[in-house]
Amino acid sequence: MTGFIVFSSIHWYTILPEAGPAQARQEIQLASGNYLITGGASLIGSHIADRLLADGAREVRLLDNYSLGTPASIAHLNDESRVKRIRGDVTRLPDLLEAMRDVDGVFALAGYLTLPMAQDPLSGVSVNTLGMVNTLEACRFSSVRRVIFSSSVAVYGAPARFPITEDSGYVSAGLQPPSLLYGASKLMGEALCARYARSFGLEFNNLRFASVYGERQHARAVNAVFVAKICDQVRRGEAPVIEGDGSEVHDYVYVTDVARACVLAMHSSAHDHALNVATGVDTTATQVAETALRICGRRDLKPQYREDRRAVRSAAGTRLEFSREKAEREIGWVPQVSLEEGMRRLIEWQKTQS
Repeated sequence: MTGFIVFSSIHWYTILPEAGPAQARQEIQLASGNYLITGGASLIGSHIADRLLADGAREVRLLDNYSLGTPASIAHLNDESRVKRIRGDVTRLPDLLEAMRDVDGVFALAGYLTLPMAQDPLSGVSVNTLGMVNTLEACRFSSVRRVIFSSSVAVYGAPARFPITEDSGYVSAGLQPPSLLYGASKLMGEALCARYARSFGLEFNNLRFASVYGERQHARAVNAVFVAKICDQVRRGEAPVIEGDGSEVHDYVYVTDVARACVLAMHSSAHDHALNVATGVDTTATQVAETALRICGRRDLKPQYREDRRAVRSAAGTRLEFSREKAEREIGWVPQVSLEEGMRRLIEWQKTQS
């Protein structure tokens, strides 16, 4: 087998030749298949693993280099014989090729979010772009049937037309550099998926996640960190602190709903789509604080507002209106966990971490 070497200032890797007829894809039952989750030791990755195992997967492989993911996120799977932990890096093609042997489907979660992108843009761009090229190249060579790419509503930038559907364009005006880089890297990932589908027949679905929060919450996603912080403050008897006047809105979607969307997108007959994974509900910062106060029964506390001095923030506004109609039509997904129920679950999980 021959190939050629590509060299960059960060990594070298090999572009492999197209798989031949002997490596043609076989029809498989995806529900009972073998799966790889890149960035598997993450909030979403751990919940996808839970869902796959509950659905009868033969094996779930969790690939992570633990630079952002943590072993604690998947500690509850330590005794699960169908789970295989793999220390690997998506910027190293050999790691992916080894991990994808006999894999039916790949969940491409590995990537830098806005906060890590701000702290280390060189690594962020490398992981989110080169890492995705490597992931798709390994999928092609390994005859993987389908890849589910964790995109983001950041691909819309700062839109001014509503509702926001999958056909809405990217508006970069006014974005901070980390948010612009992050959104652009997700657009690059989506375009790469489309290119591999057209050239090599690799099936994909690009899922554009809104602000994902929930148990096993990490501190890397700007908007979800706000929810976790508010919950923690109120749980400890402190007044919730809000940057700005509290009118900024985001669409908060619970992590189990996101995991279910990922698995539906893998199993569905529909493919080659971009799909919003959002509740369609705009929630202000003040409403988040009020919800936490209500859950904890703290009528004695009130939100405290202060000047917005955040060094990094995603596109902010007072209106979003993400449409989830396409996700319901194509893969049958609708969110099931309300913000109040999701925050209640998050608070209960936080109690176990104290």
